[in-house]
Amino acid sequence: MQHPRDIARAAVPSLRKPRSADGAAIWELVRACKPLDENSMYCNLIQCDHFAETCVIAEQNGQAVGWVSAYVMPNDPETLFVWQVAVDRKARGLGLGALMLQSILARPACRDVRRVQTTITSDNEASWALFRKFGRIQGSALDVQPYYTQSLHFHNRHKTENLVTIPLRTALQRVAA
Repeated sequence: MQHPRDIARAAVPSLRKPRSADGAAIWELVRACKPLDENSMYCNLIQCDHFAETCVIAEQNGQAVGWVSAYVMPNDPETLFVWQVAVDRKARGLGLGALMLQSILARPACRDVRRVQTTITSDNEASWALFRKFGRIQGSALDVQPYYTQSLHFHNRHKTENLVTIPLRTALQRVAA
């Protein structure tokens, strides 16, 4: 019989940098996490390969259950832009999204990062909940502004994406948190 502590440990997903071989699994995870926009499998493979330092995969029993794709902005090395967060239905409610974000920010590639940005449509309650929680963890309010608009940028084929900015605590404080 397994000890309850061992059962609890088995239930907590492990986090790691993605590898190119993870691209297909990430693509399948994102497809299963509606209403996320699907990218091509090739895009997910490139994210896993070229942006591994600022992306994270969460695994449980050898299966991908969480994913964050992000990158340090080329024109602003103090900003980590979070492209996509996906959490499988069976891993929801564990605080996995915030844990994945914190794990990326603790990496050397993010040592100069002072803020996190993402875009969220007004009706994406799961993303709002995650980033509000992350803002509370950082002791920061969310700055929200329309960014890519429905009419101008998406020609009325997609809802407006609001730019969300979250200032971070200093790097030293983040590591200790």
